[in-house]
Amino acid sequence: MVENTLTWALLAGYGGLLFYLVRQTTPDKVTPPEFFEGQSSTGQAPGMWLLVASAAISWIFAKSIDNAASLGQTFGVLGGIGYAIYYLSFVTAAIALYYIRTRGGFRSIPEFLVSKYGKVCSRLFLLAIAIRLLNEVWSNTKVFSLYFGSEGSIGYWIAAAVVTAFTVYYTLLGGLRSSLLTDGAQMVLAAVLLVVILATVGPGLAREGLPVVDADTRSGALTFCALAFVQIFSYPFHDPVMTDRAFITGPRTMFKGFIWAGIISGGFIFLFSSVGLYARAVGAEGSPSLSVPALFGLPMLLVFNAIMLTSAGSTLDSTFSSTAKVGARDWFHRKGAPTEGQARLGRWWIIAIALLGNVPLLSIYMGDRVGPAIILATTISGTMVMGLAPIFLLAFLPRAGALSFHLAFWPGMIFGVLRVAENVIGGPLFPAWVSLGSGKYAVDLGVNIYGLLLCTAGYLLGAWLGSFRVKASKALPEA
Repeated sequence: MVENTLTWALLAGYGGLLFYLVRQTTPDKVTPPEFFEGQSSTGQAPGMWLLVASAAISWIFAKSIDNAASLGQTFGVLGGIGYAIYYLSFVTAAIALYYIRTRGGFRSIPEFLVSKYGKVCSRLFLLAIAIRLLNEVWSNTKVFSLYFGSEGSIGYWIAAAVVTAFTVYYTLLGGLRSSLLTDGAQMVLAAVLLVVILATVGPGLAREGLPVVDADTRSGALTFCALAFVQIFSYPFHDPVMTDRAFITGPRTMFKGFIWAGIISGGFIFLFSSVGLYARAVGAEGSPSLSVPALFGLPMLLVFNAIMLTSAGSTLDSTFSSTAKVGARDWFHRKGAPTEGQARLGRWWIIAIALLGNVPLLSIYMGDRVGPAIILATTISGTMVMGLAPIFLLAFLPRAGALSFHLAFWPGMIFGVLRVAENVIGGPLFPAWVSLGSGKYAVDLGVNIYGLLLCTAGYLLGAWLGSFRVKASKALPEA
């Protein structure tokens, strides 16, 4: 009874703190540039360290924290290293988007895509990232709601509804500006909570020693590390939570800010994986994000609850503000300063994704087959978008156009869908030789390496054919 009361009191305190912060920093009427671009009331762009804090905490989402602990428990130290590798995505994005901004003068990724590949390709890209945005909603609400009750319980559903509704409320008020300002406070809070967690599990982990894994487990962990490294070349470009922040400051500020954000968020994730190491060392069973705090009693359970709320809330508001921009500006290829009409439309999109994004939580009632299939369908985006690597990283090729985009984009989409289909039908669709490495990620590593090579070859083929079209058009006699 006491535990349940304190848990809900923590939620109330978290909500009250953010409500106070939002009301103190957000004017009653937010201008469209504030809503979509995060500008201050005086029209100034966010400072570098606010950008760093926002980008970092937005990628330390609740599901990633839970994954880091689980991978540490499964693979030992290499599990945390492997998951931290994904945060090198900030470096990939910083380099590619810096050149897109400075060489082309583009103000958003969709604007770049329309200029380079055409409107159809831009909208295909936006449909792909819509999967990512939907995934961000349910995956974060699911993780923190489990601290308020078992899956499907009344407490679970109330927590999911309350946090979602509250986050929608303050994002409707200020859009990206509210997201940035709350992110700054959430980053500080998350850092303090991480220190408390490390101070709690650290002595026990030092006493028990780092867990030793067998050769097969080590090989599986290295396979996962390789998979993470392969995906960092495409992964960042389909996450508008990250890429939207690449266009709200000057290019140099963005570049430095993204490097710092990658270091901070990747370091955070690696350090949090020590929770999984502790669970493995002491033989705790089940999800380490739940089993480890249970070993230390109510105070530590509340600390874990708070860090999950903080990370989930920071990602949810960023997801909502990105959805507003995608639905109100990017889809229609809006240029120039944002308008009040676009801001109104963006607010309706925030409400829509808050509702649709939580629908996969209902999969608990859909049976052993249908439920997991629905959730899996929202988590294939990493493999589906492997073709984005050449689309962005080889965009400097002058003859690459719409054909190059399609020859790179569609193979990745097909491979991602096939990976889902394998789990739905319960049997393999890829031949055994596709697997590289060992363990549960061997097929994924093979699919991503061979798929990336195929997507890149397709892109280059499109550019080569494009050069022939240019030569042919020049050879035609003038009318």
